[in-house]
Amino acid sequence: MSWMVTGGAGYIGAHVVRAFADQGIDTVVVDDLSSGRHAFLPPATPFVHGTILDGAQLEATMKRFNVQGVVHLAGFKYAGVSVSRPLHTYRQNVTGTATLLAAMEATGVDRIVFSSSAAVYGTPDVDLVTEDTERHPESPYGESKLIGEWLLADQARATGLRHTSLRYFNVVGSGSAEVYDASPHNLFPLVFDALLEGRTPRINGGDYPTPDGTCVRDYIHVADLAAAHVVAAWRLDAGDSLEPVYNLGSGDGVSVGEIMRAVAAVTGIEFAPEIGPRRPGDPARIVASGELAARDLDWRMRHTLAEMVDSAWEARRAASVD
Repeated sequence: MSWMVTGGAGYIGAHVVRAFADQGIDTVVVDDLSSGRHAFLPPATPFVHGTILDGAQLEATMKRFNVQGVVHLAGFKYAGVSVSRPLHTYRQNVTGTATLLAAMEATGVDRIVFSSSAAVYGTPDVDLVTEDTERHPESPYGESKLIGEWLLADQARATGLRHTSLRYFNVVGSGSAEVYDASPHNLFPLVFDALLEGRTPRINGGDYPTPDGTCVRDYIHVADLAAAHVVAAWRLDAGDSLEPVYNLGSGDGVSVGEIMRAVAAVTGIEFAPEIGPRRPGDPARIVASGELAARDLDWRMRHTLAEMVDSAWEARRAASVD
């Protein structure tokens, strides 16, 4: 018996695969490598190069590897780019999820942990986001993740599918020197790339109503995130009742200015970030409660900000050497 991890060769997916392996749970990875990297996976991990749009291949993989459950991380993950590529986003994230669920039903696989996103909330008008905060996605990406949650809920009503969705906030750090965040859109890679290229990192807006004038966001370590997936899978395997959605948030938050100061301290590279204008639509603060996940998924912040930055920096530097 094994768990299938779609998108398992990505930054988050590879950490999830490693977390399952650490607990002695077999996995098989399905990834089209559009953004993932096969080198991120442990060498012995079964790997299928394919897309979640190919239902026949998904069914064959589930049968071949005796799959009992799915962690679904595959998808188009760039919220900003999704605005100019809405059809591509919906095809990958909505049609792909529907195709996966159909393959699961056809092969009798009845449990799934879904990678959702804080993007379902849009720009919340509350200081602390909970699972009950109104959803107002502001991009095709956010909309597609919310539709994914609806698909799971509808399929559960129709077939008894056991499921839960984990809404991620800002995922950073590294749990392995071999795996790093290679996204061209995320804060840590942007800052590290600037420093490695001799450029000065930039902050978008320094006049927000926050303690240091920069945006406050919820940063969580990728290894903590991966561990929550393992617990969710365990509990679904055990037949336990889980909430349909969980926020994986810190309940606290860190400002972009604090991130910059931590990066300077960890890297030993002194710099004063450039302050640019605000980006349209960026709220001053988005922080989420992780209380439900703490209750049910052993969710907690196991890493300090310095540890998040240090682990991410070491993995990024190792990639530069390679």
